[in-house]
Amino acid sequence: MKRARQKAVVENEAPQTSQKIKKKRTGFQGARFGEASLPGSGWGSLPHHVILRIFQFLPLVDRARASSVCRRWNETFHVPELWRRFEFELSQPATSYLKSTHPDLIQQIIKRHADHLQYVSFKVDSSTESAEAACDILSQLVNCSIKTLGLISTAKPSFMNVSKAHFASALTVVFVNSKSLSSIKIDDTPVDDPSLKVLVANNSDTLKLLKMSSCPYVSPAGILCVADQCHGLKELALNYYILSDELLLALSSEKHVDLEHLRIDVVSENPGQVEFHTIKKQSWDALVKHSPKVNIVMYFFLYEEEFDAFFREETPVTHLYFGRAVSKAMLGRIGMNCPRLIELVVCANGLQPLDDELMQIAERCKNLTAMGLGECEVTCRGFIEFVKMCGGRLTQLSIMEEVLIPDNDYNLDQLHSEVSKHLGRMWFPDMMPTW
Repeated sequence: MKRARQKAVVENEAPQTSQKIKKKRTGFQGARFGEASLPGSGWGSLPHHVILRIFQFLPLVDRARASSVCRRWNETFHVPELWRRFEFELSQPATSYLKSTHPDLIQQIIKRHADHLQYVSFKVDSSTESAEAACDILSQLVNCSIKTLGLISTAKPSFMNVSKAHFASALTVVFVNSKSLSSIKIDDTPVDDPSLKVLVANNSDTLKLLKMSSCPYVSPAGILCVADQCHGLKELALNYYILSDELLLALSSEKHVDLEHLRIDVVSENPGQVEFHTIKKQSWDALVKHSPKVNIVMYFFLYEEEFDAFFREETPVTHLYFGRAVSKAMLGRIGMNCPRLIELVVCANGLQPLDDELMQIAERCKNLTAMGLGECEVTCRGFIEFVKMCGGRLTQLSIMEEVLIPDNDYNLDQLHSEVSKHLGRMWFPDMMPTW
């Protein structure tokens, strides 16, 4: 009798349970497709600002796919706010690991969103075809109001293989139509003096940052034109061959704002064939007097015999990076004549210990806070004395273990504890990976 009653209860409840499960499944499917059983609970009914925020985190291809889900998402896909910042990726599938922006999407962007673009960059591989495609897109941005423009080559030669006329024509379209460019990064490109004159004629009041290292068609007169007219320029990156006393004096004029960052690349491709000029101390002094907080960053890629023109007089450089071997004599001159030095990185030196040179740098460069040493040699005692003289102001200290030579006073284990004590924090030398 008891079993019969239990069976009846189960049979009565079974249909109700089945209906509940069915409703849950239906509700789940509805939520997936923006058709939830409860009003306002599905993806399709998300607030506009939430959908916009999600779209901002999606890669372009995923964003385009999402736009086909429903009408509201498609409308969000075309909201101008989503197109203010955009990076075109252009590559050849056979030779590059980059994912290229689909040509159909590029045409849609040019057709519907060219006037919304404000922060634009082009990332291209080493092929000439990709660089030419970037120039073709630039040539079509006739209704743009771009504020920042960056041309990035993941490997050389890229833009340098494009004809100068084609590149200049494409760049001129943006320079003429934007009228409010504030930041331009065009390193390793065939930009020339006439292009810079067009830039200045249309954007002199807004330009604040200009990076154009390794641009062989720009002369000292071309960059001087920029400095003379763009009085709001705060950051400038260029090659040493176009740096001049006249340029530093132009950046130091009363009508020019304080310069914040000056990067100078000192590069030699042909050892012994380039004679580097010297910048006068008075020109450096004028710049620092006008812009006392300016960071002057110098990257050196020279051979030892080519350093003769540098640091024979006091130079207000703040950051120094040596990509090739640098002599003991050169490091000695840095210790004597670079009192504003904040960071020093030496990739290679030779087989002579640098103890004396480091002591001199520690004693005279009172602002030094970062040091990196690669293929050099320093005795453990000399290195400990250097750290002791600098003390806790050394916030970054990157030294390969192979650089440090054990001596009669300290081995590597003792060096670790002594350096940590003087820095006021735990410190270990860098290790060369074994893989």
